[in-house]
This record gives sequence, C-alpha cells and structure tokens, in this order.
Amino acid sequence: MGDDSEWMKLPVDQKCEHKVWKARLSGYEEALKLFQMIPDEKSPEWGKYLGLIKKFVTDSNAVAQLKGLEAALAFVENAHVAGKTTGEVVSGVVTKVFNQPKARAKELGAEICLMYIEIEKAEVVQDELLKGLDNKNPKIVVACLETLRKALSEFGSKVVTLKPVVKILPKQFESREKAVREEAKLLAVEIFKWIRDSLRPPLQNINSVQLKELEEEWVKLPPSPPRQSRFLRSQQGLKAKLQQQQAQGQDQSNDEEEEAAAAVDPYELMEAAEILSKLPKDFYEKIEAKKWQERKEALEAVETLTKNPKLENGDYGDLVRALKKVVGKDTNVMLVSLAAKCLAALAAGLRKKFGTYAGQVAPTILEKFKEKKPQVVQALQEAMDAIFLTTTLQNLSEDVLAVMDNKNPSIKQQASLFLARSFRLCTQATLPKSVLKPLCAALIKQVNDSAPEVRDAAFEALGTAMKVVGEKAVNPFLADLDKLKLDKEGPRRGGQQGARASADGAGTAETSGGRSRSVFSPQAAAGGPAKKGKAAPAAGGKSKKSAAESKDFTETELAVEACEELAAAVLPASCLQQLDSANWKERLASMEEFQRAVETMDRAAMPCQALVRMLTKKPGLKETNFQVMQIKLHVVALVAQRGNFSRTSALLALDGLVDKVGDVKCGGNAKEALTAIGQACSLPWTAEQVVSTAFAQKNPKNQAEALNWLSTAIKEFGFSGINVKAFISNVKTALGATNPAIRTAAVTLLGVMFLYMGAPLRVFFEDEKPALLSQIDAEFEKVPPARLYSEGASRTGRGGGGGQDIMDLLPRTDISDKISSDLVSKISDKNWKIRKEGLDEVAAIISEAKFITPSIGELSLALKGRLGDSNKILVQQTLSILQQLSTSMGPGLKQHVKALGIPVITVLGDSKPNVRAAALATLQMWVEQTGMKEWLEGEDLSEEMKRENPFLRQELLGWLAEKLPTLRAAPADLALCVPQLYACLEDRNGDVRKKAQDALPTFMMHLGYDKMNKATGKLKPASKDQVVAMLEKARAVMPAKPAAPAKPSGGRETSRAQTFPLPETPPETAALTISSSSSSSSSSSQGAAAKKPAAKGQKEDEDKSGPIFTLVPNAKEQRIKEEKQLKILKWNFITPRDEYVEQLKTQMSSCFAKWLQDELFHFDFQRHVKAIGVMMERLESESEATIGCLDLILKWFTLRFFDTNTTVLMKVLEYLKLLFAMLNRENYHLTEYEASSFVPYLILKVGESKDVVRKDVRAILAMLCKVYPASKVFPFLMEGTKSKNSKQRAECLEELGCLIEGYGMNVCQPMPAKSLKEIAVHIGDRDTSVRNAALNTVVAVYNVCGDQVYKLIGNLSEKDMSMLEERIKRSAKKTQAAPPKQSAADRPQREQPSNPNATFLRKPAQEDPNKLNHARQNAQHGEPAHPSIPKEFQLDLDMIEMDQSGVCELPDLVQHKLDELLEPITIPEPKMRSVSPHFDDLHNNTASTINFVISQVASGDINTSIQALAQIDEVLRQDKAEVMSGHIDQFLIATLMQLRLIYSTHMADERLDKKDIITLYSCIIGNMLSLFSMDSLAKEASMGVLKDLMHGVIMLMLDGRIEDIEDGQQVIRSVNLLVIRVLENSDQTNVISALLVLLQDSLVTPVPGSPMLTELVMKCLWRMIRYLPENINTINLDRVLLDVHNFMKVFPKEKLKQLKSDVPHRTLKTLLHTLCRLTGAKILDHLSMIENRNESELEAHLRRSFKHSHLSGVKSEHGNDRGLRTDDRMSKAKVSDILSEIFKKIGSKENTKEGLTELYEYKQKYSDVDLEPFLKNTSQFFQSYVERGLRIIESEREGKPRIQSSSGRPGRRPTAPDSVSSNEEVNLAVYYEKLKVLRQRQGMENTTRRAAISSLLSPKPPVASSTDMLHSKLSQLKESRELYQQEHSAPSPTHGHARSASPAAANLDDLKKRLERIKSKRQ
Repeated sequence: MGDDSEWMKLPVDQKCEHKVWKARLSGYEEALKLFQMIPDEKSPEWGKYLGLIKKFVTDSNAVAQLKGLEAALAFVENAHVAGKTTGEVVSGVVTKVFNQPKARAKELGAEICLMYIEIEKAEVVQDELLKGLDNKNPKIVVACLETLRKALSEFGSKVVTLKPVVKILPKQFESREKAVREEAKLLAVEIFKWIRDSLRPPLQNINSVQLKELEEEWVKLPPSPPRQSRFLRSQQGLKAKLQQQQAQGQDQSNDEEEEAAAAVDPYELMEAAEILSKLPKDFYEKIEAKKWQERKEALEAVETLTKNPKLENGDYGDLVRALKKVVGKDTNVMLVSLAAKCLAALAAGLRKKFGTYAGQVAPTILEKFKEKKPQVVQALQEAMDAIFLTTTLQNLSEDVLAVMDNKNPSIKQQASLFLARSFRLCTQATLPKSVLKPLCAALIKQVNDSAPEVRDAAFEALGTAMKVVGEKAVNPFLADLDKLKLDKEGPRRGGQQGARASADGAGTAETSGGRSRSVFSPQAAAGGPAKKGKAAPAAGGKSKKSAAESKDFTETELAVEACEELAAAVLPASCLQQLDSANWKERLASMEEFQRAVETMDRAAMPCQALVRMLTKKPGLKETNFQVMQIKLHVVALVAQRGNFSRTSALLALDGLVDKVGDVKCGGNAKEALTAIGQACSLPWTAEQVVSTAFAQKNPKNQAEALNWLSTAIKEFGFSGINVKAFISNVKTALGATNPAIRTAAVTLLGVMFLYMGAPLRVFFEDEKPALLSQIDAEFEKVPPARLYSEGASRTGRGGGGGQDIMDLLPRTDISDKISSDLVSKISDKNWKIRKEGLDEVAAIISEAKFITPSIGELSLALKGRLGDSNKILVQQTLSILQQLSTSMGPGLKQHVKALGIPVITVLGDSKPNVRAAALATLQMWVEQTGMKEWLEGEDLSEEMKRENPFLRQELLGWLAEKLPTLRAAPADLALCVPQLYACLEDRNGDVRKKAQDALPTFMMHLGYDKMNKATGKLKPASKDQVVAMLEKARAVMPAKPAAPAKPSGGRETSRAQTFPLPETPPETAALTISSSSSSSSSSSQGAAAKKPAAKGQKEDEDKSGPIFTLVPNAKEQRIKEEKQLKILKWNFITPRDEYVEQLKTQMSSCFAKWLQDELFHFDFQRHVKAIGVMMERLESESEATIGCLDLILKWFTLRFFDTNTTVLMKVLEYLKLLFAMLNRENYHLTEYEASSFVPYLILKVGESKDVVRKDVRAILAMLCKVYPASKVFPFLMEGTKSKNSKQRAECLEELGCLIEGYGMNVCQPMPAKSLKEIAVHIGDRDTSVRNAALNTVVAVYNVCGDQVYKLIGNLSEKDMSMLEERIKRSAKKTQAAPPKQSAADRPQREQPSNPNATFLRKPAQEDPNKLNHARQNAQHGEPAHPSIPKEFQLDLDMIEMDQSGVCELPDLVQHKLDELLEPITIPEPKMRSVSPHFDDLHNNTASTINFVISQVASGDINTSIQALAQIDEVLRQDKAEVMSGHIDQFLIATLMQLRLIYSTHMADERLDKKDIITLYSCIIGNMLSLFSMDSLAKEASMGVLKDLMHGVIMLMLDGRIEDIEDGQQVIRSVNLLVIRVLENSDQTNVISALLVLLQDSLVTPVPGSPMLTELVMKCLWRMIRYLPENINTINLDRVLLDVHNFMKVFPKEKLKQLKSDVPHRTLKTLLHTLCRLTGAKILDHLSMIENRNESELEAHLRRSFKHSHLSGVKSEHGNDRGLRTDDRMSKAKVSDILSEIFKKIGSKENTKEGLTELYEYKQKYSDVDLEPFLKNTSQFFQSYVERGLRIIESEREGKPRIQSSSGRPGRRPTAPDSVSSNEEVNLAVYYEKLKVLRQRQGMENTTRRAAISSLLSPKPPVASSTDMLHSKLSQLKESRELYQQEHSAPSPTHGHARSASPAAANLDDLKKRLERIKSKRQ
C-alpha cells in the first residue's frame, strides 16, 4: 500500500509512464476524463501528452492498453496537435494492437486510425497500414486490410488514395492464410464500388477461381455509386449540404459522384512493364531479314511484349524506327498490319511519352493508307488513333495537310476520317482557329473532289468540327462553299450519327471499329459544341458569313447595256446624259448629282457594278479636269463603302485609280478610293492588284505612291492574308529601281512589314548590296519590335492570332528530301570530324532554304544525339543549328518541342558555362516561336528536374522563374514539377536553393497556395516545416497573373485612329530608357565608395585612428547558423558573382571600420594593397577581433585570388603567412565553415605560373596544418588534383606526399584505398611534372606501409606499374645511402606529427626509450630499403658485414626452393602454408578493411570516429566476430588514443557539444563491452595493451568533468562494468601482469589523481586474487612471478614500507600467499625467468611463506636448481650418458631430427630432468635451436597448428665470442626481443626454456605498451613476413650459430660463401 500511495500522488502524465501497470491504468483513466473535459483544442495542456500517446497504445499490459487506447482516441479527436503523433501512433497500433486477441482492442485501434484520417492525416495512416501488410503475423495483415476497407467505405476514394492499395492487392490474394485472402476479397469488392471496371486490369493475373468469385460479387453490387458517409474536418460544409439534401429528399450529388468515380484512370493503377531489355537479341537482325517469316517472328515477339497495357519509359527510338520501316517499305501487307498493331500498342502503353516519336511515325502511316485491304487499313487507323492520344492535333496537322493533296483518293479519304475522329476528342481549347483554319481549307478542297468517298469523308470532318467548336467559329472558313454543299453538311453535324463515317467508297466504312470505335466513340463529340453563354466574336453586329461574302463576293461581269439600264433605274436621267459632256462644268454638275444620289441610295438597291461602269464611261477615270476627277474618285469610294462592292466592280476601277495615285491633286482621293475597295474586297487581294498594276505601268511616281499607300493600309488593316511571297518579289523589284523615290517607298514598306513579321523579313534581303541593306536596317531600327500589333486590331474586325498567322504566310521550303539517310549517318558517325561535316551540311541546307516547313525527316533524332556529344564544340554547333531552325521553321517548331526542345534543357546541365549559355539562348529562341504550353505539358520537364545536376537545376529554375509570370495560364502538368522544386529548395548547392526560392512564387501563381501546400504532405517532417515556411513567404510576394489582352471593337464605323493607336514611345526606346536609368543608378551606387572618402577630406584620416575590426559577440556563430539554414548564400562558386560580393559587403559592415571596407572594395588595386598593409600592422594588436572576423577576412582574400594583379596577390600571401602564424600562437583552430570557404580557393593558386607565388602558397599550406587537421586538408588537395591546370595537379600531389610522410596513412581521408587509387591515376598523366609528383607520392606511401601500397593503388597499366617499381627501387637506394641512425633525442621531434588530426595530441616522452624499443625503431628505420634491393635474394652480404646499424636484414627466399642446395643443413620441417610474395594470406582484403576502419577510430573528428566504432560494433554483434581476431590489440590501441584525445582535447574544447562527447564515450564503452564479452577475442589482448587500457578507463572514472555532464554518471557506471568484464574475461596472466606494472608505474611517477589511481589498481588486484582459485591452472606463474620480482626490485621491502600507505605491501603479500597456498612447493619451479634467483627477494619471501605455512617439508633440490627429483632413483651417470648421446645426434647434420625426437620422448618420460648442465656450455643459438625443435615436435604430436611467431626470452651475450662477431650477436639478440614482443602481443607463453639467458635490457624489464606497438604498427607486416621466412626458408644465421657449438657445425662464413655461390649460379 505504501507503493500505491506514492504513485497515487503523482500528476496524470507521470502516472501514464509509471513502471507499475496499475499506476498507468489509473493515469489512462484520468487522462481520458481530462481529454474529454478540456474545452479548447489548442490548449497548452495537450502538449504534455504529445510524447506519451504512443505509449498509451503500445502498453505491455493488456488491461492498461485497452484504457490507453480509449484515451488515445479521445486525444486524437479533441487535440489540435494530434496530427504530429500520427506516424508513431499508427505504427504502434499496427504492431502492438492489431495482434491482440481482444476484439475491443482491435476496434479501438481501427477507430484511432480512422480518426487520424478525419483530422487530415490520411496519407500517413495509409502508408503505415500498407507497411503493416508486410508483417509476418497474419492477424496484423487482416486488421490492416479491414481498416483500409473501412476507411474507403466511410471516406471514399477522394480521401483514400487507391493506387497504392490496388498495387498491393494481388499479393494479398496469394497469401497462404485464408483470412487474409477473404479480407482482400472484401477490400476488392469495396474498391470496385468506387472505381468499377478500372479495377479489372490490375487484378487480371490473380487466380482464376478467385477472379471468378470476385466477378460474382461485383455483379451483385448496386449500379449506383456509393457515397461518402464520413467527412474530414475540412469537409464539414459538404457534410451539412449533403444532410440538407437528404432532409429535402433531393439527390443532386449523383453527377458529382459519377464524376469522382470516373476520375480514376485504370492506366494509373497498373504496373509499368519494361520490355526493351526483353526484346530478342537478334530482333534488329531479323526485322531486316529477307525472309518474311523471320520478319514475322520478330514482329510477333514485339506484339507479345507490347500487350502490356502500361509500358515503362525508355528509349524506344530504335524500335519505333524499325517498325516504321516495316510499315513504310515492307511489301507483305500482313507484316505491315502487324507492325501497325505494334505501334498502336506502343502508343497506348506509353501514352504521352510516345509523343516524341509521333511526328516520325504519322507521315509514314498516312502515306500507307494507299493500301486497299481492310485489315491493313483497320490496323493503320488504330495506330493513328492511338498516336493522336499521345500528342496534339497541332503537332500532327502538318503531316495531315501534307497528304491531303495526295493523288490517291484512299489516302485523302482516310486522312479526313482521321480528322473527323480526332475532332470528336477535341474541345474549343484544344482546337484553336490557328489549327482549324488550314485544316478546313484542305477539307473544303476535298469537298470538290471527284471521288465520292473523299467528299463524304471531308463532309464528315467539317460537320464534326462544326459540332465541336460551333458554327460561328467554322463559318468564316466555309465562305467558298456553295449553299447546296453547305446544306449537305448540315445533317452531318445535326446529331451523333452525322459524326460517324457514313459513306466509305472503298468498302471500309466499318473498318474503324474495334479499338478505334472504343477510343473515338460518338459520345466523345457530345461535349464538343461551344458553350451557349459565350458570344462569338462578330464585327459591327454582322455575322461572319455576311462579312465573308462581302469580302470575297464575285459577280458576273455585266454588259454595258445592262449596266446602263440598272444605272438609269437609280440615277436621274440628266445625270447620265451629262456624264460624257464636252463641257467640264456639265460633267462637274452631273458628278455632284451622282454623288448625292449615291449618298441617299439604299445598300441593297445599289447596283455597284453598273455605277462603276458609268463612272468609267468615257472619259472615265482619264478625266482631264481635276475637279471632276476628284468627285469621281470620291464617288468610287462612296460606292465601295455603301454598297455590296464586288471584286468584279473593283477590277473595273483599279486601273484608273492606280493611274491617278501619283497625281498631285487627285492622288489623295485615289488613295481613299483604294482604301475603301480594300475594306470592301479585303486588303490582301486589293494590295496584290494595286502593286501588280503599278509595276506593270512605267510611271515611277505611281509606283512610289502605290507603295506608300500600301504602307499606310497595312498599318490600318493589319497583315493578315497578305501574299508575302508576291510582295517580297515586288519589293525587291522596287529596291532595284533607278528612281530614288521608289526605293525609299520600298524601304518604308519594309519597315511596316517588319512591324508584323520581325526578324524573318530581313532574311529575304540578305543578298542585297551592303549600302541598301544598311538603309533597310536603319529603317527596321525605327519601328517597334515584331508583331507589335495583333491581327485582332485589324480594321476588318476579324479576330485571330496575329503573329502566328503572319508567320504562316511566309513561303517555306520542304527540306525533308535533302535530309538523306547518308547525311543522318554522317551526323551519327564515330569520327567527330565526319560528324562535324554532317552538321555543316545541315546548317548549309537550312541557311539556303531560309524558311522551311516543319517536316525535317529523321534530322530531329540525329540532332538529339549530338546534343549529348562528348565533343563540346559539336554540342555548340548543334545548338546553333537549332537556333537556325527556330528562325527558319517558325511556329511549326511546336511539333519538335518534345523531340528536340527537351534535350536542349538537358544541355543546361553541362559543366562548361559557354555551353550552358548557348543552350539557354536556344531555349529562349524556341520559346519565342512555340510559346510555353508545349514545354510544360507532360512529364518531360519534371523528369529533367529530377536530374541531380546543380547546373541544370539552377539554369532551369531561373528560366522558369522568368517565363511563368508571363503566362495567363499553365497546363495542369506543371504540378508534376512541384516535388522536384521542393527537392531543389533543400539542395546542397546554394545557387540551386536560391533559384528554387525565386521560382516558388511563380509556381504558386499558377497552381495556387493550397495545392502546393498539399504537395508538402509527402515530405519528411523536418523538410516539410522548412518548405511550408518558404511557401508562406512566397505567398506574400506571389505575382498577379497578367491581364487578358483587351479585345478591340472591330466595327466598320470605328475610325482608323481609334483602331490603330500608335505608341507614343516605341518599346525599344522605352527599353533603352530603362536600361540607361538602371545603369546610371548602379554606376552611381558603385561610385559611391570612391566618391565618399574623397569628399571627407581630412576627416577620413581622423577616423582611421580607431580599431579596424569590431568584435561582435556570437556574430561568427550567427553567420554559420544562417548559412546552414540557407538564409544566405553558401560561399561556393567557380567565379565570384556580384551577389556574393554584395553579401560579403553586408556582413562586413557590422565588423569592419567603414573606411577599411571602402578601401577593400575599391576599384583601385593600390587601395587594396594599402588596406592589407594596415591589417598587417594591426594584426597583433587586434588579434582577438581578427579571429572574430576571420571568416570574413578569409572570404575577402578568396576574392583577391581571382584578381590578376600580382602585387595584390603577393601582399595577400604575405598577410596570410603572418595571420596563420598568429593563429598558431593563439592555439586557434579553424572551423569547418572557415576552412571550406577559404582552402579550395587557396589551392587554386598553388598552380600559379609564378614560382614565388607557388612557394608562398605551399608555405601557407604547411602552416595551415598547424591550425586545421591535416586529415581535413587532404580532401581539399585531392579535389585540387582534378584541376585542368597541370601545375596545380603536380603541386597538390606533392603536398599530398608531404602530408603522408609527415602524418602517416591515417591522413588519407575518407579512405586510404580510395585516395591512393585517385593519386595513382596521375601516374599516366601526359604532363611530366604531374607524373613525377604522383610517383613521389606513391613512394611516400610505400615508405610508410611497404608492399601494401600495391593493394591500395589498385590495378595500373603495365607501363605505369613499371615506372612505379623503378621509382621505388631508386628511392630505396637513396634511403640506404642516407645515414641509417638518428639520435633518440631527435626522433620524437621528427615523429611528432604522427597523428594526422591534430599536432598537440602526442604525449611527450616521459622516459628514455629502453633498448628493446630503440632496437625496434632502428630495425624499422632500415626496413624501407629492403624490398628494393636488386638480385634474387634482395640481400647484399657485403652491406650486411659493413652495416653498423645493429640491424640484420634477412634474405627473402620465399620464391625459391633451396632444399636441394642446402641438403647438409637439416632443420625441422615447417607445417604452415607458404607466404605469397605479396603477403596475401596474412593480410587479405577483410583484414585491410578492418585495419582502415580501426585507423579511423582514432580520428580527431568525432563523427568519423563514431562511424568507425559503429562499423566495428556491427561486426562484433554478428556471427562473424572472429574476423576481428588478430586485430584486438590494434583496435584497443586506437580506442586508447581516442580516449586520450577526448581527455586532453575534446573535453577542454568549449565549442564542442558535450552530448557528442558522451555519445562517443558510449560508443567506445559499448564496443569494448561487446569485445570483452567474447572469451576468444578478449584473451587476445596483450599485457602491454591491457596495462594502458586499465590506466585509461580508471582515469576516465576519476575525471571529475564527466560527472558534470548530463548522463555522465551513466558513463561511469558503464566503465565500472567494463572493468569487471576485462578482469573476468581477459587472459588472467596478462591482466595480473598489467595490474602489477600499472601499480608499479603509479607508485614510481605520481601524477595528479595518483593516490586514487593506485587505490583502484589495488582493488582490481584484490578482485583478481579472489579469482585465483578458479584460474590457477590457466595462469603462467613464471611470468607473474617475474613481474612480482621486477616490482620488488623497484620497491624493496624497506622502500615499500616507507610509502604513506601499507596497502600496496599487503596486496603483494596477499598475492604471493595465495599463490603459495594454491600451488604449494611447486611454485619454486616457476622462478626460471628470473635471472639471479639468489639475489631476488622473491624467493626468500616465498620460502618464508612456506615456513610459516608449515610447508618446509618440500625437498631442497628446487633451491639448488637440480633437474632431477630424488624420488627418481636413476643414477646421475646413466642420465649423463643418455643425454650426451642424444646431444651428439642433435649436433650432427644427419641425425639432428632424430636426436631432437629422442630428447622430446626422454623429457616426456622424465619430466623433471634438468638439461641445464648439458646446455650451459653451448652457444645461445644452439639452446634456441633445441628449444624450438622440441616445441615443433610437441605441436606435431598434439595436432596443433604452428604459431606464427615463436616465443622468445630476454637473452644474454653468448659465451663463445670467437664463433661470431659481437655485432652479429647483438643483432640476433635484438631479433629475439622482437620475437618476444610479438609473442606477448599474441598472448603466448614463454615457459619451455629453462636455460638462464642473460638480458640485453636495462635493469627495469620492458613492458611493450600500446604506444610502443603503435610505433611499430606500420612495419608489423614486414616483421611478420621476415619471421615467417626465418622459420620456413633456407637456414638463417640462427641455425648457423646453433651448429657452431657442435664439432660438425659450420660457421657463418660458410653460410655466406654458400649464398654467394647460389647468387653466382643464378646470374
């Protein structure tokens, strides 16, 4: 009860996470009540439970979980913040609730999911439920399916996305669990309710029985679609509306539901099939085969593959071309039909993605309609219908128009029928007048065709078009159609039957059935008619039909008599009589009367032709009196304006009018009459008649004035319908006239034409004389840009798309015939020169043709291939050809946007700026011709944005940001680009992010905020928050859509001045004004920096006295934060742009003195020099402020690196040297932010051409490594090696070599192997200096890691490898020649920077290195020369004799079999496998990988170290942890280095987050806990490493700084556990020895915290003493007692008692007492490793222990070192004889093995025999030989594998100095010491040797610590290899010494001679 009372007092949220389930239950109940009571959904109270809701639903107690689910449901229903918990809670429901046996729990779980959907989190819920379907527990799968079904049933298909659900459905039908299959069936039925037949295709492959069951269920469903019964929070309005309708008994939502059901496209639910890779390998060969059967096989294979209803996108170009060839050229109609079916299936499967190929295939299919066979025609129709759905009618219109004039009636008929079917699928929007007009013109021609089937097809097409877009839109194009034919067309558009083909003369009326009927159904035309509410454009209230009739009205020419009769009926008789009077006054009076009669005449009653005929009656328009003539001309104008004036009437008057147009007095009236006729009969016709008449005359005045009138008329009427070709011909004639007035008029006319035609007009006059061309250009410059006036502003009031129609009027050439297959193959040739020739030919063809039709054959594919050419010159040439195409092809370019335009966007990703600029220019020119719609339609643009190319993304986004604001509307496909836009907002590249932010408002302008906000739902939470914030900002600056252009009123009464308002300021002038003003403002702003200081005068000097830098607290951190959050540009560029400079100015303004900033950004370089001088002067005095502004200073210097002024550059480098020296003194270290914005640009200058600059830069790089880790400089230098500048490459490679020499292989980041492969590539560089630098760098690596370099560099070419090997040999000779020794004092300095991550990590040497370490270092120093020694054995014996370095290099005999040559020498047979030349078996790839990962554990970068530890942890936790065997010491050493680094550096660095340090500690401790949990691996840890490990972890426990950090106590508890694991599982001998040595060290050299250290070490020893009874049999007592002896030697009894504490003394006594108690008297047998036992206190202490323990009964033979026990009664003489005989055999060459065997068996029988008397007179080497032989025999008999390194013991100098030189003895002793160290590392014992060998070492025995091991790690492979060869190759000097002790043994000189003989024979 006490416990209950405790938790009952807790608040609700704490109860909910209590460990007692009753407490949680109580908490859930209270939380449920609380959730139902909180009134405000936004109350802060909800926030307390955000992190607990998942625990509510995943409670481990079933009772509590049930209540928790109820509480969670209430939370989700009422809390505004509930949406944040969706993912984790639903995931918990799926995994922990749906598997519960209680139905109530499942119900609540499902209800929680549905409630999340209600609060707008449907996508997240659906994703989690779909993940649950992969669970192995069928209960969970069933529950997930059931929940999905409920969600769909209640919320409907608009809320639940069906595509992913349908995708997983077939898999559920295959489940082995019946319950899953049944639930899947129910879900399929529910889905069918919503999407009906769209579900059938995705389920077509399930089991037939299941499908049949589904079909039966589907039939039972009601036909009416279901309704949404549950609504989202945002749909509450819809819910209220529906309830209201139900209450009123209405059912108005059926239409809406049907529309929703139809919105699901079955195609979207299908899986795309990839077929290209499944094509038969010989497909392209078979399709070209001569036998039709083979071609048929190939086509059938394709047909089978294309039956997939949805195909994956890919490059189908080759396949389409092959099928097209069959359709176009194959003579077998069956194959043609089959190929057409394949094309239709491809188009249906690819849909819009097939649009690229539509333009290539359509012309061929249309031409093939000449075939008569119904099955072929049907297949071709299906193919065309399928192709139409992949593109637009506009893209196909050119191809259709091309075949409409074909002589074959079948082709014309089928083309018209195709148009009829296509029109049915069009709307007013997709069938614009610009497309409809030329098609209607072609169809009207076919209406008059002689073939009835052609006529009927044309009528059907026209009738369908009229039904789709409305009569008013089509009627203007039917003006030439007579009434009878127009009436015939009427029934065709009246109903749906008229939209079908009614008469097919070729008997193919029914051939368009099947697939075509389903695609182009009659119902499709039902939505075609124009909307009733939209008024059709009309002029002056007149219908289009009447307008057209008035224009093109032609009447029969009447006879003169008939004209007179008609005129007499409307004119006074006196008027007619006086018209030809001789008296001019009578004629004048008659004309005045004529004029009055015309003005009052009714339009319908006016006989225009009769009146004109009367006016032209003699003298007619040849009137000599100007007054009469003026009235006559005015009357002509009146008749034209007021009557139905026909072209027949106009022809009667035009000759006379043109004749008078040049008259001074009557010219104005004549022009007025011409204008009136132009308005009545259309300007194009009138202008053509006037110009041809004028140039038929020889009057230059008339010609000039006719051209002037035309210029004025075009401005008034517009340019629509003008016969450009005829005009250009006449203008050229005029330009060549001798009369200057005519030439001037012609140039003026060109200026007006340029107003509408623009640049294309000039192309026609490029052949004119330069003087005339300059005059034309001058005229063009005076007028506004092309197409300023649209045709909608024309005087006639006819609306239309101006510019496009004008361009269509240009005469165009079809160049498709010139694009031959040879030319296409030329463009695709492998030789770039031939490709260039092909491109040149194409450019010449286009240039010659000037304007071309859109038909260019296969040129589009050929040019597309060249856009990806590896030769950038050809890419640019291709882009220039595409620019030519845009000018020459005009609007027809639209159909090539997908094939050629989109690939241009791909080129925007090119790395070369000039190529990108050319691509962008091409893009702009294309868009001018095509508009933006074609570019935005389909998925092509979004696919391009998916490419993760920063150049492409930034250029494309910039282009879209520029173009989108100019559009009034954008296609819906623009939404496909939104996910990619969001990805760009988080791109690594700053420029991409900026461009994406700029484009965001323009996307929102067309898609709307809501749609874009909804698209963020699929982003990760962190990304979503950022993007939503950006959307909010973009919403505020979203541009408004451009207003629709005003539609001018086109009434006939509108005056010319109103209709054509000329701009007051031409646009070009306005543009110039704007640019000039902007440039002036910018120049003034730039000049401010220069003018302002000058204006200050003396005041400026006063200001300079203050500090130049201002230290702003946390300013640098704020700048770093802003750059990380993408608020500012990242300092990353190829060349600095203005925005970077401006940003730097802004950042500097708060930190730099104003005058200094002005100097730094002055345009005069001398001011820069002056400013740098001041900065140098203040460097020391303002060092703190300099560091505070360091990032800005370095950024400014990077800008100077791009200057070309050497003076500034040298000053910059001088300052940088001083700066880095100061930073080093201040112990400052560069941050990543500072280094990344400076180092890459510094490296650019290392390739400078001037030596003095390069020298300074290298000096700075050397200084840089003192303030920034060398391992982080390394990647920057690696990037520098990729430069095109050979000097830079060479210098960077040299620097890399220096880094590796100075810091070792760990400097190679991220991985040594990867880095060295990249370096080795440069060995094959063309530049000599780069090759040499690369070779030198690899040699530097070789000097560090030896032969391993060959693995690291990867595969090289034979040539490169030979160069490398030669360089390595040469470098080895130089190394040999160098002084081999280096003083011990100098060595630490040279090796100081061995850690690549920081220079201050090395601990100073606390004591002089002992002899063993010194010998190892000497050996290490000599080793690099070893592999490069020439000859077979790589051994020079003379050099060995002369060598004074104390190193004996052993011969490498691994590749030679020397057994026969050295027969007399018999040695024990090795049992290990041989070592390969490259040491592969000892150091394989896995080992290399582990080595590299371990090397990164010691990295100075915390993240790098954590990653490496994570990888090792993964290895340790797997079953293959044994791969770590052999690497334990190495790993522990690296870990210890990291612990020291943390202790000395990271913990002291306030800038580092302490959480990161705790994380690193956790990783280290976790790894070691895993390691020491495995006995086999734990026991590999050597004594020296364990000693350092125990020291490291104990110091960690004592570090007070850890306790102050959060979670620090947890770290210390983990360390306690680790210590226990180490003590329990490590090799017990090594642990005890390590602790004894550590105790000794802590007492000898006290350090801060030493008492606590000593105390904890002793506690560990006491624990080990407790373990002794269990482990006594596994402990090597010899080693333990040796360590105790060494301890007592340093701390004798008297000295030990002098210590402040007696605990160390008692600890030692306890240890010895326990050992004595456990082993008894036998312990005295284990003192063999102690040199002078009699002098040791240990033996005396042990004897005293026996005495006190009553153990003195032990026999005294042990103390006297006798080998045999007294209980063995064998006589000494007999023993001596037997052993003497055995040793004789061992000493002989023939019987040595037999002797060793006998000795081994004797020792086995008499284990206590003492061999020392027989060995003491032999050499040390003989003793070693005997010992090793016995050990080998023991291993063989016990079946153990040979151990790699043999044991060794401290030896003494041999007693026979006459046999070998003292120098050689020392060398071999050192070698034995190496063996001993290696043996200790492997944890092997040294128990077999009994002889007392004196030591070379100092009185204090050495301990091979981890630091010593690290020093020798790089040479470890070589040492191991030498040891192996020593034991298993030809006899070594060791064997020679062994033999020298026996009478028959040969000495070392014999061996040398033998080796010389071998060498001479081999040579």
